[in-house]
Amino acid sequence: FVYFRKVKIKIYVVLNETVPCVRLLNATHQIGCQSSISGDTGVLHVLETESDLDWILSSGPHPPYMVIMETAFFNRSVMMRMKNSSRVAGVAVIISKTGLADNFSPHTTCPNQNTGVYSESYGSDLANCNGTVWNPLGNGLSYEDFSFPVFALKDENQTQVLRKCYEDHNQRVNGSAPQYPLCAMQLFSHMHAVTDTVTCMRRTDLQNRFSINPEVLCDPLSDFNVWTSTRPLNNSAKGHAADESVVIAATRLDGRSFFWEQAPAAEGTVSGIVTLLATIQALYPVTQEAPPPRNIFFSFFQGEAFDYIGSSKMVYDMEKNDFVIDMNNVHSMLEIGQVGLRSGRSLWMHSDPVSRQNKSVDTEVSEEEGKLSLFSHALSRSQPLPPSSFQRFLRARRIPGLVLADHNTSFTNRYYESMYDDAENLNVTYPPGLTPDEQLVYETDAAKSLAEVATLVARSLYLQAGGEEKNLNNITADPKIVSHMTSTNTHTHTLTLTLSLSLSLSPSLSLSLSHTHRHMTSSHTPPVTRFVQYILANLTGTVTNLTESQCQNPSELSTENKDLFSYFWVSGPASVNGTREPFCVRASVRLSKAVSPAFELLEYGSRNYSTWTESRWKSIRARIFLVASRELEVMHILIKNLIVSMIFILIYNNACLSYFTPKRQNKLYTAFFFFLHI
Repeated sequence: FVYFRKVKIKIYVVLNETVPCVRLLNATHQIGCQSSISGDTGVLHVLETESDLDWILSSGPHPPYMVIMETAFFNRSVMMRMKNSSRVAGVAVIISKTGLADNFSPHTTCPNQNTGVYSESYGSDLANCNGTVWNPLGNGLSYEDFSFPVFALKDENQTQVLRKCYEDHNQRVNGSAPQYPLCAMQLFSHMHAVTDTVTCMRRTDLQNRFSINPEVLCDPLSDFNVWTSTRPLNNSAKGHAADESVVIAATRLDGRSFFWEQAPAAEGTVSGIVTLLATIQALYPVTQEAPPPRNIFFSFFQGEAFDYIGSSKMVYDMEKNDFVIDMNNVHSMLEIGQVGLRSGRSLWMHSDPVSRQNKSVDTEVSEEEGKLSLFSHALSRSQPLPPSSFQRFLRARRIPGLVLADHNTSFTNRYYESMYDDAENLNVTYPPGLTPDEQLVYETDAAKSLAEVATLVARSLYLQAGGEEKNLNNITADPKIVSHMTSTNTHTHTLTLTLSLSLSLSPSLSLSLSHTHRHMTSSHTPPVTRFVQYILANLTGTVTNLTESQCQNPSELSTENKDLFSYFWVSGPASVNGTREPFCVRASVRLSKAVSPAFELLEYGSRNYSTWTESRWKSIRARIFLVASRELEVMHILIKNLIVSMIFILIYNNACLSYFTPKRQNKLYTAFFFFLHI
């Protein structure tokens, strides 16, 4: 066994730093990529010129090909030509900024167009992005179904190994075809689910009922929303909250791209997260010292990229009296959209023209616009809302609300829902020579801009909640804290939130933050959800003198109230000598489920709620090796078969001799069989 393992290591070079495109399904179809059950194999060819593409798709003599491409060729035109060719076994994309186009958005031109508020019964002339195409650069690549595997290559060293293998064995010389042995690649990403969510869930349900060893084929996309409020809400009391009027401030937590878990979403999501967190940092202390009449409810929604999973679940729970408030408690709503690429100091206030036909709603929205008018511009009342969580609230009740964004019509973001919507896209830059610690405290222009937006939002919310204007000067977002939250990892070009706001997690609560992503998943809670939860606890919580056991079981203490607060045992900031003093934090920060109501209702073909699921798989891996010609492989098979046949005949004859041959044998006969055995 050890010998064969060593042989395998010598034959194959395993590529570890790869990211697959996986299969997703909804009520009507499947999207994404997959390999055959035994993996797909092809001869490596690096796509660098148009002639390389012609070689792969038509003239190359060694199909199928495994295509290695730079960013410049990863576009819809090239991918669709490969999709329609039988000569492509798979694609591996080298993630780099070399040759990056001026724009790349694999999302659709009209995000979430079927699950927003606009439909035949509500603003029919505004449905399906009529009049306003929000993402005109969208090429829809993420919503195509590829029958071959597509991987992203993240490691530069392994990329060089691939290139060397190609140059040594596969590169054309003077236009002539390379000779065997050739460098080949094998990709494994077989998906269990097929067709659509309805089919997948039905098959999974049947297996759960009748199979001894049931196998789940797909899972609903799910996670948690994160929320808190300036006044604690009783988490055990569901339904209408007496004497509570709530102003909701919201943003989204998730993003997506073509590849699994590669969703930096800097402008698309992180700009909103950071702005709302900075808003809370500026606003919360004032609301405790001079509480406004209305409660301010902060919510971070998960799964919004997939037909508003998080917001639709919260609204559904409110309507079913299964949440701490209901829709009648909601006074108004302010949502922070994409705000990181504003031109100058301008922002745009988007409102719903249909609900504003109601006089009271229009009056309230106009007042809200006035509170934000310092740096913001109101839009024409004929323009619909951009894709936003607010649309799901409007489907339940016509409440006043605005969506704040850096675009007046189509998105400013040129890399919407792609892996290139990163720190560089958000213009987070540092002077050369700064250490990572120095970058944390350096106030970038992006941080100053977001802090300015957060200050505007915080003051507007305070007034919207009924607070007095005399307290507004005490509400200012700190650019240094925004810098903390927008620190960029220059090695991975992935924008990450940081927990260096003095809240350090103990080992029992610590999270792996090396792959901080904002991709909605079916298998585990993304770190960004816990990220926001603990940052909120730090910004709004109170340090208590509870012991660790008391912190973990506060219900045993008459002085504590687990219905109003969550309790976090944290290790505390590191001292000069590296030691930490743990303590207990009390905060009104909560998690609530973010899973589509369609799966609670068992309506897998629902038209009202998200039906997105993610296929399960057994193995995701990639490897390269040298492959011989077909003729040589056939010859090897024939020789192997001949050897096996001869061994079988020898064993059979030997057995016959043992049972039927007399002990006294002819010496020549014995010598003949001795020769055969040799």
